[in-house]
Amino acid sequence: MNIQEVLSSQKVFFQSQKTKNIKFRKIYLEKLKSLIIQNEELLYEAIDKDFGKSKFDTFTTEISLVLKDIDYYLKNLNTLSKPKKVTTNLANQLGKSRLYPEPLGCVLVIGAWNYPYQLSLSPIIAALAAGNCCILKPSEIAENTMKAMATIINENFPPEYLYVYEGGIDETTALLQLKFDSIFFTGSTKVGKIVYKAAAEHLTPVTLELGGKSPVIVTKDADLNVAAKRIVWGKFLNAGQTCVAPDYLLVEETVQEQFLEMLRNYIKEFQYSPGSEQYTRIINQRNFQRLIKLIDKEKIYYGGTWNEDQLYIEPTLLTQVDWQDDVMQEEIFGPILPVISFTSFPMALNSILELEKPLSAYLFTNNAEEKENFLQKLSFGGGCINDVIMHLSNDYLPFGGVGHSGIGNYHGKYGFETFSHQKAVLEKTTWGEPNIKYPPYSEKKLTWIKKFL
Repeated sequence: MNIQEVLSSQKVFFQSQKTKNIKFRKIYLEKLKSLIIQNEELLYEAIDKDFGKSKFDTFTTEISLVLKDIDYYLKNLNTLSKPKKVTTNLANQLGKSRLYPEPLGCVLVIGAWNYPYQLSLSPIIAALAAGNCCILKPSEIAENTMKAMATIINENFPPEYLYVYEGGIDETTALLQLKFDSIFFTGSTKVGKIVYKAAAEHLTPVTLELGGKSPVIVTKDADLNVAAKRIVWGKFLNAGQTCVAPDYLLVEETVQEQFLEMLRNYIKEFQYSPGSEQYTRIINQRNFQRLIKLIDKEKIYYGGTWNEDQLYIEPTLLTQVDWQDDVMQEEIFGPILPVISFTSFPMALNSILELEKPLSAYLFTNNAEEKENFLQKLSFGGGCINDVIMHLSNDYLPFGGVGHSGIGNYHGKYGFETFSHQKAVLEKTTWGEPNIKYPPYSEKKLTWIKKFL
């Protein structure tokens, strides 16, 4: 189907006002939920073909979150869509002021390959809940999941309302030349700049969910066993191919050796082996080759083996790492964890401050002063204290980056607001208005104006 024709039909459909109807939105959100549940096995099979992700991980990190997003909007859509009263200032009495949330129009969502269902469908769900028409362009890197989503949606939704556009770089480039009312992109900072530049040609608002080198700090005052367990899980989940995974570890020097041993024990306990339920393979040959070049064999503390035929890289811990090493120059996005020791907590924070603002940051400590300094000094999109990754599972927290790690946010009410315009309306009475603002002016009127304003 010609994508320009699809977009044109969506603009016509949006102008019909049908998507502004709350009941209409709920019907299609419920339909999407039903289709996901009905096609769960298809979704599992597709993602297994792409990079060997287990049913367990696919459900817990993708499908469950997508279904939870739908349930959130079904429950809260009436409240989110309701006009909101705000204070009316003295100069506008007698009057009432309200904000009317209205959909932006036709939205383009460009999804990512690493969590292909969650990072494609969650933005779509928020956009539909807000009353928009949508075109979804999933990542072609995870080809089978792209085809699965296209089959499920395009066979069951009218294209003038929701449509999945398949293809690669050429198709995405063509999409970016069209005029949308909003673009939502999840992916790398490099591609994010391309999307942002293309959107600027049409003054299209953009939400960019990018990445960066997300630090995790462990101090001597942390519960080291809990920290090791949670960091190993969060770092090597999806073979490290997670935008909010801890990218590198800063550990206090006095507990470094003890903590490294704990990390190694949990990696063994979690059984991250090729083809296991617990572990995925690297998505493709290009990313595999990029990752193995980051493993300095002289700095391997644990792991460091790989199998090119299986696209498998063993969970790898690197020590004696410094800030100039190749592994510290880019987001790793794989199962390699560089470890850098520090002697003072302020020094650790200052080292992070010298880098671009990360998408996430994590701290493990039971020291109240360290927690406060972490929160006050570091700028990051979102994060956790004494955990990793789990902040994005809370519908009541916004998810997004800052600086090079992204623009804008979503999840819960924040997703609704991202795909909405808050239309500001002042309604005045037609009686009781003084003539003070109208000509002819006088010194007396100016005196009163100064008192009012």
